[in-house]
Amino acid sequence: MKSKNILLVLFTTLFLKAGSQNQLLKMEDIWSNPRFVAHREGGLKSMKDGIHYTDVAADEMNKTVDILIYEYKSGKVTDTLVRGLNLIPKGSAKPLAFSDYNLNDNENKIIFSADVESIYRHSIRANYFVYDRKAKTLNAVSEKGKQLYATLSHDGNKAAFVRDNNLFIKDLARDVELQVTYDGRKNEIINGANDWVYEEEFSFSRSYEWSPDGRRIAFYKFDESRVKEFSLTYYDSLYPREEKYKYPKAGEENSIVSIFIYDVITEKTLKAETGVDNEQYLPRIKWTNDPSKLCITRMNRPQNKIDLLLCDATNGSTKVMMTEENKTWIEITDDLTFLNDNTHFIWTSGRDGFNHIYLFRMDGTLEKQITKGNWDVTRYYGYDEKSKTYYYQSAEVSPMERQVYSITYDGKKKLLSAEHGMNDAGFSESFHYFINTHSDANSPYLVAFYSSDGKQLRVIEDNKNVKDAMAKFALSPKTFFKFTTSENIELNGWMIKPPDYDENKKYPVLMIVYGGPGSQAFPTQTVLDEWGAYDYFWEQMLAQKGYIIVSVDNRGTAARGEEFNKYIYKQMGKLEAMDQVETAKYLGTLSYVDKSRIGIWGWSYGGYMACLLMTKGADYFKAGIAVAPVTNWRFYDTIFSERYLLTPQENPTGYDDNSPNNFAKLLKGKFLLIQGMADDNVHFQNAAEFENALIKEKKQFETFFYPNKAHSMSGVRFHLYTKMTDFILNNL
Repeated sequence: MKSKNILLVLFTTLFLKAGSQNQLLKMEDIWSNPRFVAHREGGLKSMKDGIHYTDVAADEMNKTVDILIYEYKSGKVTDTLVRGLNLIPKGSAKPLAFSDYNLNDNENKIIFSADVESIYRHSIRANYFVYDRKAKTLNAVSEKGKQLYATLSHDGNKAAFVRDNNLFIKDLARDVELQVTYDGRKNEIINGANDWVYEEEFSFSRSYEWSPDGRRIAFYKFDESRVKEFSLTYYDSLYPREEKYKYPKAGEENSIVSIFIYDVITEKTLKAETGVDNEQYLPRIKWTNDPSKLCITRMNRPQNKIDLLLCDATNGSTKVMMTEENKTWIEITDDLTFLNDNTHFIWTSGRDGFNHIYLFRMDGTLEKQITKGNWDVTRYYGYDEKSKTYYYQSAEVSPMERQVYSITYDGKKKLLSAEHGMNDAGFSESFHYFINTHSDANSPYLVAFYSSDGKQLRVIEDNKNVKDAMAKFALSPKTFFKFTTSENIELNGWMIKPPDYDENKKYPVLMIVYGGPGSQAFPTQTVLDEWGAYDYFWEQMLAQKGYIIVSVDNRGTAARGEEFNKYIYKQMGKLEAMDQVETAKYLGTLSYVDKSRIGIWGWSYGGYMACLLMTKGADYFKAGIAVAPVTNWRFYDTIFSERYLLTPQENPTGYDDNSPNNFAKLLKGKFLLIQGMADDNVHFQNAAEFENALIKEKKQFETFFYPNKAHSMSGVRFHLYTKMTDFILNNL
C-alpha cells in the first residue's frame, strides 16, 4: 500500500511537470506579464581610462540612486561617482530623478536630464542639471523653461542647449546664460536642432557640436519657412486640438540648411561655405582633432554623391577633402573617424560591392582598404591607435548572423565573439574591454564582459528567469531555410511550426513581412538569428493555435552586398512584392502547407508590402493585415522616398506602378487596415487614401484606427495584437 502511494505521488509529479511544460500562451502572458521581458545592459558608461565604467545602483537605505565606478576586469566597485543624496536641486527636498547622465572629458562634471518629454521619435526636451564633483554642487542649466540637447563642453566649463529654436550657452563658472542666436521661430527657423525630416531620416537630433578645445560650437540653421505644413489632430479635449509641423513630401521643397560656427571668446558667428545649392543635404558635421578644422558632409539631393568638406573654423572657408559617388545611393553613417596624427581618417564604403573599412589620408587619397571580402561590415566600432587595431561587426559567417571581429593594419583578423547568432559589442574607451550582447532566434540575451582578445571575463545578464518561464510553455523552435525563386534568386527565411506538428496534416501559413530597403545602421531584416522579444511569443501563440509562421527577406534588405540591396532602385516595391509572392508559391509546394490559406501581415514598410500583396498578389493570399502602411510614396518624406525612387517629377512611374492605391480593384481576400491617427511619420492620409480607393472599387474590408497614437502604437499593443489575432483566427 505504501509503495502504491509512492508510485502514485511519483506519477502525479511527473504528469504535473510534463503538463507545466506544455502550457499554451495567452495575450496576457505576452503583453501584461513581465515574465518574458528579456533585459539587456544599456546603462553602463565607459570612463576615459577605458579600465573603469560607471553604472547606477539603488541605495536602499536612503531610497536614492547612486552612480558607482566599477572595474571592467573584476566587476568590483572601486569608487562612487556621485551619491544620490548629493543630487538635490535647489528648492527641492528630494534627490533628482534623472533619466540619463554624461560626463565631460575631464570627468569633473556630470550633466543630468530629468522630466523628459518626447517630441518626435528621437527628440526630447528636459530639465538639465550639472553636478560639479569637486564642489559637490548641483545646479540647473537654465531656469527659464525646459531645454533640448544640453551638453557640456569638453573641458566642462560651459554647457550648450536649445530652447525655442535658438542656441544658448551657459557659462557655468560665472552662472551666466548667453544667447547665441535670436532668429529662431516655430515652423520657420531652427538653430542647433533638426527639422523633422533630418531627425527621422538622418537619425540625429542634436544639431551642434563643441570643438575639442571648447572654444567653438558648430551648429545647424534650418530655414523651413518654404516647407509645407502638415496637421495632426488630437482628440484629448472638449475641442480637438491641432498640431502643425513642417513635413516635406517627395518632390516638394526642403529646408534650406546652413552651418555656422560660434566663437565663445570673441562671441562672433561666421557661416561655413557649403555651396549655393539650396537642394543639397548636410547630413553630418564632425570636428577633426585640430580644433580649428571642422568636417562637413555635403550630399546632393539624389543622395548618390558625397563631398567631405574641410572647413577652416577661423574664417568659414572650405575645401573638398574627399568625394564619394555611387550609381544609386549612399548611406549616411557615423563611421567617419579622424586619427590623432591629423593626417588620416577612417571611412566605410560599399565602393567594391560590399561595405568595408578604408583608411584615407587627409588629402582624400586612399592609403589602404582594411577589410575585404564578399560580406558586409555591418557596424564599425572604432580604432585603437596604440595597437593599430580596428574593431567591427560583420555578416561574414552569414547574412542572418552577426559576429564581432578585430583586424590590425597589417591584416591580422581575430573573431572576438564565439557564439553563432547575433553579437553586438560596446567597447571601452581604450578598447581593452567590451560588453557583448548575444542572442539567437530561440534564446534571449546573454550579456557578458570580454577582454579585447575575445576572452570572456564574466556574465552580467543571462535572463535565466525568461528561459525558466519559456520552459513551462509549448514552444516550437524557429528554424531557418533557403529557397531559390524562378529568377534564380536565393532568399533566406525562417519558420515556426505548431508544437504538435503532424507531417501528414496541411497547415495555414501566416507570412510576416517588413521588406524595406536595408542599411548598415538600419538593417530591416526580419530573418536574423536573434531574439525576437514580444513578437516571438505572439508568433508562438499563433503556432499553438495551428498556424505555421514564416518570414522571408526579399531583395532590397541588408547584409548581402550592394547588388542585392540595390535591386530596388527606382522601382521600390516591385521586386520586393515579387519575392514575397514567390515565397507564397514556394510554401504552396510544401506537402504540409494548405496553399489556399496563406496570409500576410506587416507594419510600416511591411504594411505597405501587405497592401501590395493583397492587391497585386491577391491570387496567393487569403487574408492580410496592414499596420501603418505607406500607400503611395508621394505621401512620404523627401529624403527616404527620393533616396530610392528619385523625385516623382523624375520618376513618376516608380511611384505609381507600385502604389496599392492604384490596384485597389484587385483586392480579393479578407483585409484589415490599422492606423494611428496621430502618426507624424506615416500619416493617416495614407490609410484614408487607400480606404477611398477600396470604397471606390466597392471592396469590403475592415479598418481600425487609434486616436492620438503615433507610428509605434505605444500603449495599445495589447489591444492591437488582440485585434489582429481575432482577425487571423476568423479569416485565415
